[in-house]
Parts: sequence; structure tokens; C-alpha cells
Amino acid sequence: MKKRLLRVLIIVVVVYSFLMVWRSGSNHASEGDKKLNQTGFLEILRDGDIIFHESLSQQSKAIQLATESPYSHCGIIYKTNKGLFVLEAIQTVELTPLKQWIARGANGHFVVKRIKNANEVLTADCLIKMKEIGNRFKGKAYDLTFEWSDDKIYCSELVWKIYERATGVKLGDLQRLSDFNINHQAVKEKMDERYGNAIPFDEPVIAPVTIFNSHLLETVYSN
Repeated sequence: MKKRLLRVLIIVVVVYSFLMVWRSGSNHASEGDKKLNQTGFLEILRDGDIIFHESLSQQSKAIQLATESPYSHCGIIYKTNKGLFVLEAIQTVELTPLKQWIARGANGHFVVKRIKNANEVLTADCLIKMKEIGNRFKGKAYDLTFEWSDDKIYCSELVWKIYERATGVKLGDLQRLSDFNINHQAVKEKMDERYGNAIPFDEPVIAPVTIFNSHLLETVYSN
């Protein structure tokens, strides 16, 4: 009888310890979510929102100087059963957890924009189509030379093409490399590094700032 009682007590202690560890981890995750959601940010977000920040990548400074904007990186927010993610073109096209994406930006600053008539445009069927198109780009390498083909792809190109192909909406007019401020020394150095003496000045380009400034979008959150 004593052995049986001892066995029951051991089981209770083990189960209790497991529950305490699980609860501690759960509370830790909850605190992290609360910190990110201090202003109700997570409740504001919708599938298909576009998020911008100042990247800390090596080429970010050149992009900022050439486009005359602090926003050098963007992606599309998706809600999944595993949480909030950003579809982005970085080393490859991939889904990145939202908190991780935000942490990579300068000073944690970011801006979220949404198409103005989202209720009409971003229907359930449209969002499915957007995600299907995005899935076709997954795994593709980042386009360091900013070409307009689908072989490789850069961040704003990914966002623009998904929206245009899924909704027919063009989030800004395409420009040419020659339209940007390419006379700054830091930009020239990056251009020389990427293109040498064969800079494709007439290559169609869509910059993060062009999407950011699109009259079809409205800001829904900025910290």
C-alpha cells in the first residue's frame, strides 16, 4: 500500500512539474505578444497588408539614397494558423515570423499600409490567389541586379507582382533605373559592384517608396 501511495505521489509531482514548465513557457510567449501588441497592433492587421521598414542590410543605404526614402524593404503580411508572417524577398523568397521581421529593422520602426478598398478587393478568393502566386516565388533567390524577370526577385517587385497578378491593381507606376538618384557616391559604388560598365538604365524597376507612396494605399499603423 505504501509503495502504491509513493508511486502516485511521484506521478503527481512529475505532472505538476511539467505543467509549471509549460505554463512558464506559455506565459513567456504571452508576455512577448503583449509587448508587441501594446497598442492593439495585432488586432489591426489583416491578410494582405503591406509592411515597410528601414533595412539594416548592406545595400539598404544605397537604396535609401537612390530612392530618397528611409523605407528600403517591404513585404506582405499573412495570418496563418501558426501566427503572423511576412512574405518577403530576402536571401530567398520566404515567410518570416512577424516579430522576427520587425526586429531586423532599424530601431524597430515600421509602417503598415492597406489597400483603401480592402473589403472589396481582398476577398477570401483573392487572398487565396495571392498566396498561390506567392508560393510560386518561394525559394527563388534575391535579385541583386533588380531585373524585371521572374527568375530572381527583390522585395518591392514581389509585392507589386503579387498584387498586380492577383487583383489587377498596380501599386505605383514602374520606373527605370535612370529615374533614381544614382549620382551619389555610395550608389555609384553599389552600381559598379553589381553591373560594372553595363548598367541597364532602361530596366523597369519598382522601388519600395513607390509602393509606399501609392495613392491606392492608406496607413493603418506606424510606430
